[in-house]
Amino acid sequence: MATDTLKSEKSTTGGGGAPGLRRLLLDNGALSALVVLVVAMSLLSGDFLTTQNLLNVGVQAAVTAILAFGVTFVIVTAGIDLSVGSVAALSATVLAWSATSEGVPVWLAVILAVATGIACGLVNGALVSYGKLPPFIATLAMLSVGRGLSLVISQGSPIAFPSSVSRLGDTLGGWLPVPVLVMIVMGLITAVILGRTYLGRSMYAIGGNEEAARLSGLRVKRQKVAVYALSGLFAAVAGVVLASRLASAQPQAAQGYELDAIAAVVIGGASLSGGVGKASGTLIGALILAVLRNGLNLLSVSAFWQQVVIGVVIALAVLLDTVRRRAGSTPVTGGAGGAAGAGGPGGKKAQAVKYTVAAVLVAAVIGGVSFWNNGSSGGATKVGMSVSTLNNPFFVQLKAGAQAEAKAKGVDLTVTDAQNDASQQANQIQNFTSEGMSSVIVNPVDSDAAGPSVRAANQADIPVIAADRGVNKADVATLVASDNVAGGEQAARALAEKLGGKGRVVVLQGTAGTSASRERGAGFAQGIKAYPGIKVVAKQPADFDRTKGLDVMTNLLQAHGDVNGVFAENDEMALGAIKALGSRAGTSIPVVGFDGTPDGLKAVEAGTLYASVAQQPAELGRLAVRNAIEAAAGKKIDATVKVPVKVVTAKNVADFS
Repeated sequence: MATDTLKSEKSTTGGGGAPGLRRLLLDNGALSALVVLVVAMSLLSGDFLTTQNLLNVGVQAAVTAILAFGVTFVIVTAGIDLSVGSVAALSATVLAWSATSEGVPVWLAVILAVATGIACGLVNGALVSYGKLPPFIATLAMLSVGRGLSLVISQGSPIAFPSSVSRLGDTLGGWLPVPVLVMIVMGLITAVILGRTYLGRSMYAIGGNEEAARLSGLRVKRQKVAVYALSGLFAAVAGVVLASRLASAQPQAAQGYELDAIAAVVIGGASLSGGVGKASGTLIGALILAVLRNGLNLLSVSAFWQQVVIGVVIALAVLLDTVRRRAGSTPVTGGAGGAAGAGGPGGKKAQAVKYTVAAVLVAAVIGGVSFWNNGSSGGATKVGMSVSTLNNPFFVQLKAGAQAEAKAKGVDLTVTDAQNDASQQANQIQNFTSEGMSSVIVNPVDSDAAGPSVRAANQADIPVIAADRGVNKADVATLVASDNVAGGEQAARALAEKLGGKGRVVVLQGTAGTSASRERGAGFAQGIKAYPGIKVVAKQPADFDRTKGLDVMTNLLQAHGDVNGVFAENDEMALGAIKALGSRAGTSIPVVGFDGTPDGLKAVEAGTLYASVAQQPAELGRLAVRNAIEAAAGKKIDATVKVPVKVVTAKNVADFS
């Protein structure tokens, strides 16, 4: 029996054989995956293993990691928090609004922002613990409430962040990013709470068996409320860090970040069934996501494929967790009741050896890959282009025009999709800067939010071309754009003349907070003032989306059945409105769109869309690349390059088609 026991112990501890290696990989899957990713990206891109780019990875991981630390508490208790992205945006908006619009002292505004996050967490916890709502439903409701409140407070527009707080997005000593320091501090706090406090031990007990925890004397309901409050606190900190990076509070910021945070926790080894998880694993999970996005950007992989890759990684992480539990490997916990032996001297030595080996491997990779790449990056002109979104036909045409011009000029053009996320666009511009692009073209998600990353490109002496929208508080070599305000005025004039100067109209607005929506709306409002017989009876956002345009227009017709004119701030929403109007579109109710997209022009030709303000996006893309090449060559270019805007109706649509 003693001999059998000894053999069993050897087979589980592994000594150095295949079973031991298998156990090592199972127990440290996330760390192994991170090392493999670093090796792969380093071999595939000579720009990955540079000091500047590695710092970029840290900055890009910071917000996700801070959110994920808070979510770790919730997941350890077998809960879920879908509201952290919205709570982050709301907290940042409260800070910016109270400090700028209301004149509240900055220190008090920071406290209000943190209190907002905690309050949201307390509501989540109360709904789950005392209201008996499933965590998914309770936090899903808060996701909507938080986002709505941030839009109400900001009126849909970004709010400038106080300069004293914006320093959180800067660097120390000119090289060490403050967001990385905040991430490390929040990670240490998470580790201490999970591993050294009564609350942390309670989390593992509740997640392991809630009923047993209750019977053992734990006040489970109160503990859960505290856990969700902690998640809200961490979300508030993440929101402040994100807004500091963008120098503005964006009401639409951090959309989808809750999914990234949950993914980071799961990739880091936590179990969605509860009772398992630790801070170091969550940090590694966030770094894996950041390395993936950074590396795929450097390799010019489409943002759509990036989502596919990240989804596969999450699925593999959950699969690894299942295999680990079936194999009976050491659970990844952080409390005193964690893995057997993890709290003893032997466990600590094993962890020290593990991280030392990982550090040595990474150092070896850095040295080997640096020798492999040997600084060769080629002498061709390289242009990076960050487009606000490729889910809109206008920007797809802009990209096509840019690619056609780049091909004709023999230029290496890399196009990335920011997916209407100002933070993601900041990451992309940072990546272009670290790659040493000859020049950069940016079509800003938001003009203020693009400023800090463009200033970093300025410091690296990389000329930046702004396309379609300007960049605030930064230097651009030129702005290639149509005049959205003038286009809005032309749309107002065209609709008013069609109505004979009298009527009731509705306006379908674009995504709240975007400069295109603000400028087009402002131009239309200014232009319609010249026609006092026309009244705007309703304005509602439809997010530049055709389906939402259909739904919003259908709803507006219920309340305003007597409308006889529609202005949509892009053609996609206009096409949705046409669908809602049915046979009345183009006959009794004229609809005016904006952009001159192929589908929009077809509708104009068919007579269902009365007019579209055409911006000629393909020409805009061509001119942007042409000026980027000239700026990279050091040639003098005009400060503004205007692309003509024209109203397209059935009379002249053939010229545009």
